[in-house]
Parts: sequence; structure tokens; C-alpha cells
Amino acid sequence: MTFTRRGALALGSILAIPAVAPAATGRTTLPEKLSMTTSRRALIVFDVNETLLDIDVLEPFFDRVFAEKARMRDWFAQLILYSEALSLTGKYVPFGKLGAGVLRMLGQINGVPITDAHVEELRSLIANLPVHTDVADGLRRLKDAGFTLVTLTNTPAGNGPDSLDRAGLGPLFDRRFTIEPVHRFKPTPETYKLVTDTMKIARADTWLVAAHTWDTIGAQSFGWNAALVTRGANAPLEIDGVPQPDITGRLLSDVVAAISAHIRG
Repeated sequence: MTFTRRGALALGSILAIPAVAPAATGRTTLPEKLSMTTSRRALIVFDVNETLLDIDVLEPFFDRVFAEKARMRDWFAQLILYSEALSLTGKYVPFGKLGAGVLRMLGQINGVPITDAHVEELRSLIANLPVHTDVADGLRRLKDAGFTLVTLTNTPAGNGPDSLDRAGLGPLFDRRFTIEPVHRFKPTPETYKLVTDTMKIARADTWLVAAHTWDTIGAQSFGWNAALVTRGANAPLEIDGVPQPDITGRLLSDVVAAISAHIRG
């Protein structure tokens, strides 16, 4: 797990405390004891798919349909690619519809007939994705530390309880945002602006927690802070000129510890 100097300064701004000077290693440490005595609120915005929900459970479906490994990751990458293409060109279709279209497209590319039953099976699997095992404890720790928690996802809201609700975690969130009102997908600025304008919390006091570097880049370019949860399947894009996550950890528990371990109520 890493904690960059920018992350220390941002957290210091949220808590109205100074960050200490960088250590000899170039990384920044924080004072041993901090307290949220300021009236400023810290907002934590969670991505949902893969960050909170386990998408690896989709792999058996793709392995069976395509008779080949790694097709789930291919499908997910293409889904993100074409959602961004639509946003760049001013077009919009719901994320679920786009996911079905990408599945059929990959079927054509690979010579695999995709039926309506396949599409419905995938839809059902996505609607019932399980929550990662480290999520409940991580969310409660942040809530107990005084943070305001919301979600922001490309996935449209359903008609009934979703996976977070069924896991009993829905009440921990102050709001549940989808990109539907702006008809743009992350990482376009409009999606992050929707949250900032609604919650009325300063960008400098807002953190995105996400499992995808394209999402952290979008949030940081908008002025938020960002924590990357790699889940063992993602990594920062370490190129000069590209915003680097303020915090990087394999698990949500790692990221939560980095944000809140030194907070004392």
C-alpha cells in the first residue's frame, strides 16, 4: 500500500491539520493522532462494480460460453471502452443495454452465437453480484470515523433492492448516485460534477475510492482525491503527466486503513 504526498496534504485539508514533512523515502507520514474537530465534512465516493462488488463471479459464465479463459476481462474492458466512446461522441444508451451489445459483439468476433438466454443469464448474474468480503467492515469504519459516504456508478438504478441493500449496507450511504441524470459515463467530468453539485462538499474534501485507474484519473482531473483498490487485477498507470492515485492498496481494508487509521474521535 502506498500513500503519496498529495494524499497527505489532501487529508490534512479535510481534517484541517498540517501534513508533516516527507520522510527520507520520499513518502509522507501523518501525525500519530488526528481528530475530526473541524466542521468541514469529508466525502468518500465509492465506485461499485469491482470496487464493492465481486465481478470475478462472472468468469464461469464467460468461460463456458466462449470456451476460453479471460473473456470476462475482455468483455469488461470493451464495455468501458465503448461507454467512453459514447460519452465522447455525445451518445447514450443504458449501461446494461451496452453490456448486452458488447457481449453479442464479442460473440461475432469469436464465432460464438450469443442467444437471448445468454444475455438474460448475464443480466441476472450482474444483478446479483456478491459484495467483497472486506466491504462491510471498511464502510463501517469510515462511517464511524465521521465521513459522508455515497456511491457513483455507471449502472442504472434498479426497481428493487440491489446487492448492497441485500447485504444490509445500503443504510451506510447518504446517497446512491448513478450517471443517468447526465447521460454520460465515467470518467467524464459531468459525472463527478453531479455528485459535487448535489452534496455541496468541496472537491478538495472529496475522495473517490475505485478499482479502476481510468476512474481515479477522471476524479483527480476534476479536483477530487483518489484511492485505488487494485483487487489484484488493476494497477496505477505510472506515466509522467498522468495523475497518480493518492492511495493505492490491494484491498478496500488497506485503503480504509490509509485514510482513517490515524483519525481519533
